[in-house]
Amino acid sequence: MIPAGHAIDPAVIAPAWRSLQEALPVRLTPIRTEAQFEEVVALLHSLIDAVGDDEDHELADFLDLVGQLVEDYETQHHPVPEAEPRAVLRFLMEQHGLKQTDLSEEIGGQSVVSEILTGKREINARQAKALAARFGVSPAVFI
Repeated sequence: MIPAGHAIDPAVIAPAWRSLQEALPVRLTPIRTEAQFEEVVALLHSLIDAVGDDEDHELADFLDLVGQLVEDYETQHHPVPEAEPRAVLRFLMEQHGLKQTDLSEEIGGQSVVSEILTGKREINARQAKALAARFGVSPAVFI
């Protein structure tokens, strides 16, 4: 939030924005094409790899912003039918031939996976991001 009486100076922001855009492998704008979507998803996966589940990481907020761009495009161009997160997880596990123990890195132990699949436990944000990265889907399907 900008404090009252403090105006944004575009002359100060523009060079920083230009430097950021030049440093990124993809131009950061609202996603308009499928090719741009794939590039931004690749950036998202790189950020997930770098940030992991460290919510205090210096790139955590940037990860959230890039994730929002991806989610906005997916919502508009790749709508996912409504389903409970645990049903989506079960479906993806079946499609990939995975057992509960195969998801221990993303979710936790086999017992945690079991509790999620039976509805005794919800998928948290860290788990949703990790599962999204593993399966190449939006974290929104797990929340």
